[in-house]
Amino acid sequence: MATAFTATEPGGLDTGILIREVRAATVVAAVIGAASALGGVVWAYLAPAEQLAVVDKNQGVALTGESVHRFDGLAIFVLIGFVTAVVTASAAWRWRCARGPLGLLGILLGSVGGAVLMKFVGEAVAEQVHTRPANPALHTIVEFAPSVESWAVIIVQPLAAALVILILAALSTRDDLGTGELLPFGGSPPEPDVLAPNQFGSAITYGPYYGAGGAPQPGAPRDPMVPFEAPGSAPEPGTAR
Repeated sequence: MATAFTATEPGGLDTGILIREVRAATVVAAVIGAASALGGVVWAYLAPAEQLAVVDKNQGVALTGESVHRFDGLAIFVLIGFVTAVVTASAAWRWRCARGPLGLLGILLGSVGGAVLMKFVGEAVAEQVHTRPANPALHTIVEFAPSVESWAVIIVQPLAAALVILILAALSTRDDLGTGELLPFGGSPPEPDVLAPNQFGSAITYGPYYGAGGAPQPGAPRDPMVPFEAPGSAPEPGTAR
């Protein structure tokens, strides 16, 4: 017995689910920003300061090997941003409401804003940690607070967060990523309509069939209710065994 399926159009968006996803993405972005600011404080204490010898009024010369610390501060900033991205993106993935397009958008925006916030907070704290006199005396050693001299490193944190989400989504064994919603923003999936034949019929057609004279014969399905004869009974007139 054949059965036909026809898909119906998907339903509209669920406003409640959409608001829930927007709220989750906002919370994720805010948490990533706060974690990045904390990472900036850590960077301020880990990044080494550059020491200079005062040779004239408002002039100094970097000591041997001290100029390398400018790269050290940049490298430490990249590593802290990468670790922050991995930890925050993994934690956001654990929250099922944050899985989906809006959740990914919240993670990316939070990572970009967090990286910028990490730079400004880290440089501000570093200025307080590594202070120097306004008018240092000649032949003294002063420290210059570290700074992030390249804006290109800002992209490391959002790229690392996007890579983490990509790997976690690829490893997921469910089409809905565990959210319970097959379509984004709470849309209902299409449901098939089952078209089944009647109780004794069939959706399969046969024919046409041609008789001995070449005339087409109807190809209707055979009636399933076939009478049978009891053993020993005489056949009805006009019927053959």
